[in-house]
Amino acid sequence: MNETTVCVVGNVATQPVYREAPTGASARFRLAVTSRYWDREKNEWVDGHTNFFTVWAKKSLATNVGASVSVGDPVLVQGRLKVRTETRDGQSWTSADVEATAIGHDLSRGTSAFRRPPKGDAGPVSPSRPEPSWDTPSPASVVAASQQRSEPVGVT
Repeated sequence: MNETTVCVVGNVATQPVYREAPTGASARFRLAVTSRYWDREKNEWVDGHTNFFTVWAKKSLATNVGASVSVGDPVLVQGRLKVRTETRDGQSWTSADVEATAIGHDLSRGTSAFRRPPKGDAGPVSPSRPEPSWDTPSPASVVAASQQRSEPVGVT
């Protein structure tokens, strides 16, 4: 089967709507994608046209979206592109949906803390342990720690 797979980078435009159904969880939100280009005449970056996509997530991805994604978050969305055309009140409407296979925060624009949900848990994710300290130790503390180590015992 031929499908159009896309990777879209943008900002979450609406609060994700999470729903539990007999077939499994689902979530949806609107994603705003604005192109930027360098205008040589103005000598500055200029925002181009903004495209909006409705992003759909299912099952565990939907649960994690509901717990992790908020309005304004910069995200990357990978999935199958679905373009729909329908007529409402005599007008033709075209919309672009993305059936997401993966969604993540755009780490080029901020930080994020990944937490794996507990096995068998379908609820929102909560931190299970504190964040580790990523500070580089001072040279004095490294020397002190190396002097306190005991010699390894030889094994025969």
